[in-house]
Amino acid sequence: MSPIKTVIHGAGGKVGQVLVNTLAKTTEVKLVGAVDVKAMGDKLFLADGSTIPFSTDLEKIIIETKPEVVIDFTLAHAAMPAVRTAVKHKVNMVIGTTGFKQEEVDEMQQLAEKYKVGVILASNFALGAVLMMYFSKIAAKYMDYAEIIELHHNQKADAPSGTALTTAKAMAAFRGRPFSQAVDDGKNFPSRGEKTGGVTIHSVRLPGLMAHQEVLFGGLGQTLSIRHDTISRECYVPGVLLAVQAVVKQQGLVQGLDNLLNL
Repeated sequence: MSPIKTVIHGAGGKVGQVLVNTLAKTTEVKLVGAVDVKAMGDKLFLADGSTIPFSTDLEKIIIETKPEVVIDFTLAHAAMPAVRTAVKHKVNMVIGTTGFKQEEVDEMQQLAEKYKVGVILASNFALGAVLMMYFSKIAAKYMDYAEIIELHHNQKADAPSGTALTTAKAMAAFRGRPFSQAVDDGKNFPSRGEKTGGVTIHSVRLPGLMAHQEVLFGGLGQTLSIRHDTISRECYVPGVLLAVQAVVKQQGLVQGLDNLLNL
């Protein structure tokens, strides 16, 4: 199978830079272009000294390089215009951006179906994080109390994180009944975090952190902790590669990497 021609949207970001450096060395993917809002010049240098077209204009790069897939790691307000542009040109998308409103996710699905392309949207591409979410979903059926602590670097734009929200919703859906709640005497304590699906989420933002999540369960005489820690952003690469290889074979929207792993 020929390498999949790929463009990275958000190539100047922290994850984007890692993807540029790592995917350029793979045989499964051929980087043909890069886009970033802060792009300087018209060429991006790769580790081996070669260059690929570089621009602030995604449509220009798509027309010039004719990719099969656009990988997006940006912000929600930048990702939605990118989705509209890419699918209009019959280009598949792999999206690691979080913070979308439900109506934006619905629009992605409609666009993917209209233009007969594939779109994969995932809140986390680290395989360990996907397994953490899967194990937490199973535990939710048997443990009556649950809370999530998610910790990220201080430059993360959204809170709670997309991973925490996805985890809480999946836990609530799989459990099929409400979680028990701590006694609060009818009062609302802001320090108790934000509830999603009956699961309280606490968000921590500090320099020195990268991406971490702990799901805590409580029961009679016991607790259970399921935790994932991102040590390096290279952890996203295997999941992104899996998604790129899958998205060219499908049409419509797929949400969550777990659906590609058959969990």
